[in-house]
Parts: sequence; C-alpha cells; structure tokens
Amino acid sequence: MLNQLQPSKKHGIKHAFTMIELVMVIVVLGILAAMALPRLERDVRQEAGDNILSAIRYTQHLALMDNKANINVTPKVNWQRALWQMRFVNYGNEWQYIIASDTSYAGNLAQNESAIDTATGKYMHTTDAIINSDESPEIFLSKKYGVNSVDFTNCTGKIGSGQADNAATHIAFDYLGRPHKGLGGATDNMSTLMHADCTITFTFEDGSQDLKILIRKDTGYANIVDQNAS
Repeated sequence: MLNQLQPSKKHGIKHAFTMIELVMVIVVLGILAAMALPRLERDVRQEAGDNILSAIRYTQHLALMDNKANINVTPKVNWQRALWQMRFVNYGNEWQYIIASDTSYAGNLAQNESAIDTATGKYMHTTDAIINSDESPEIFLSKKYGVNSVDFTNCTGKIGSGQADNAATHIAFDYLGRPHKGLGGATDNMSTLMHADCTITFTFEDGSQDLKILIRKDTGYANIVDQNAS
C-alpha cells in the first residue's frame, strides 16, 4: 500500500533534444530556406510582361466588342482616330500607358474617353507621373516595374506621307481585331493597318533582361517573345 502512494520515478523523466538533433534541425531548415528564397524573389520582368500583355489583349477586346470608329465622320481622314488604342506616354521620365478611344477626333486622349480597369474600377488614363485616386495604378510602368524605355520596332503602319510610323508609341485595333499604327496621320482608307509584325521592347532600370512583346500583323495576336504559349 505504501509503495502505491510513492510517485513513480518513470513519470519524472523529462525528454529533450540532444545537441546533435538540434544542429540537424537547423541544417534542414537552412536547406529548405535556401531552396525557397529564389521563388520568393520578385520577377519584375515577368510581372511587367503579364501586365502589358493583358492590357494589349484588353484593348483588342474593347475594339471587338465596342467599335467606336465612324467612317462618316467629317473630315473622313480622322475616322481611324476613334479606334481603341493603347498609347505609351512618358511624363517626367516615367512611362505609363493609356487605353482609350479618341471619340472627339482631337488627337488627344481624354479621361472620359478612356477604358476602365475592371479590377479596380479606375480610369486607365493619366496626364502625369502621379497616381491620382481615380487612376488605375496598373498603368504606371516605371513606378511598378522600373521600365525606363519603350521602343517600337518594325511597326509599319503608314502615316499620311507614306513613311513608316515607328516613332509613335501606340497600337490600335479595329472591329475585326486587326492591329493599326499611325492613327495621327490616317487617311480615308485602311493605310494604318500594320504591314509587318510589330515588336515592342521594354528595358528596365535594374538591368533585367529586355522584355519583347510581339504583335502579329494579321490577327493582332500578342505574346512575349520568349514565351510563345503566353
């Protein structure tokens, strides 16, 4: 009876990790952390590519669903300005883009002519490098991704003089989804249709590999150059 009242020595035994076990746990955790870190690093180039590619396709979608061009406008040479377009603009050495339809045929894109970002409900339009409360932050390429140049190559829409319009940083689409360039110098025919595949190249402040987006002349299909399935 007395023995039953005495506490068991076995219940008093405390288990703990040995120093070797603790060291092994630390080593394993270090290996797992080293494997996970590359995945946690921000891929700015890919993020920018996804954003811009989505915006190009959104512009084409608007053109297919909401054709604003009126061939009866006076003068007729202006009708192509109302095509939905994505225009890259530089304010204060920072790059942004605007998605809009120049329904006033004035040559400038006003906020009330611009598309709405379906994710934020804000305008895809800006007139400076400041993100205002009613403007989508997605359009500010320099602020979000460090984009420091935008270059159009081989985008041979024709301007009124018949020269290739590579300088104007915009791409537009008609109601069939076909890409156009050179809206500012449009004539009363379809001369703004792109005559060659267009490559838009973006460079980055941090030295990331250049981002190249290809837009095909006949269909307007766009993809990142080294990601053909994107």
